[in-house]
This record gives sequence, structure tokens and C-alpha cells, in this order.
Amino acid sequence: MSDETPPPAAYAAGNDPLERVKAMIRFTPQAAALGMEVTRIEPARVWGRVPYRPDLVGDPETGVIAGGVLTTLLDTICGMAAVAAMESPTTVATIDLRIDYMRAAEPGRDVLAEAHCYKLGRSIAFVRAVAYEDSPDNPIAHVACAFMVNSSAGRKFGANVRKKT
Repeated sequence: MSDETPPPAAYAAGNDPLERVKAMIRFTPQAAALGMEVTRIEPARVWGRVPYRPDLVGDPETGVIAGGVLTTLLDTICGMAAVAAMESPTTVATIDLRIDYMRAAEPGRDVLAEAHCYKLGRSIAFVRAVAYEDSPDNPIAHVACAFMVNSSAGRKFGANVRKKT
């Protein structure tokens, strides 16, 4: 146990934006079980991946990763992008998620994703994301999400997100 990273004090806790979103994975058992990783973070943007594993396959005959894995990846990374858009992070909860599956994931390949919080209001964050293997120009799926933001947490808006006027 001494080799493990100590658990975060709270969901989305910490001063470092990368540590904030990594804490979200640790506080989301399904994301942790899928082996989700954050690969890059910028204000209001997060990139991540789910490594291919045989136990994540939805159709054993084809070896294609299950659709629920993609949904979890995209939902989680969108929530991370919403938190990454905040100067003072708070909790978020999905209130709407629309996903379009465009093609099957390639068997044996990791699934990558990138998300962008393009509007952060006082109580709702709006985020788009795409899942892919090599390039977002060849998407497996894309989502549009809305997240409830804990507006009573005294947060400040990030510099790279339009403020509600």
C-alpha cells in the first residue's frame, strides 16, 4: 500500500488541473475499472484513453469493444473537461448526454478521446467530445453533453471559456 498514490481528499480536488481530473477517475469506480487514463489537459480540454482489453469486448466474435465502454469514456472525459474549465473546481453531474455511434471500434486497438467544454454557465457546462483510434477525423462516436455544476461552491470561471452574460 505504501507504493500507491494516496487517495485525493475530495472529488476534483487539488491545485494542479491534471491531478484534479485524475482524482475524478479515482472517485468514479467504473472509469477506474476500465483503466481510463488522462493523456493531456489544457484549460477546458481533456484528452484520454481506454486501453483495449479482452474483458471490455462486447462481441466476442468480432473483438469489438463494448458500446458502454465508449459511453463511459466519453461521459467521464466530458465531465473532466467541464472541471478543467473552472479556476476553482467543483463537482459536476451529467444531466444530458447524446451519443452518436458512427462505426465500430477496431478490435485490439485502444480508444482515444478528446473533450472540449465550450460554454460554462453558472449552473450548466456544455461539452462536446469524440472517440477515435488514430484521428478525430475518423470518429468512432461523438457526444454532446450538459453537466449540472455545483454553483454554490464559490467557483470562478476559467480564462478560456466564455462567461454567461
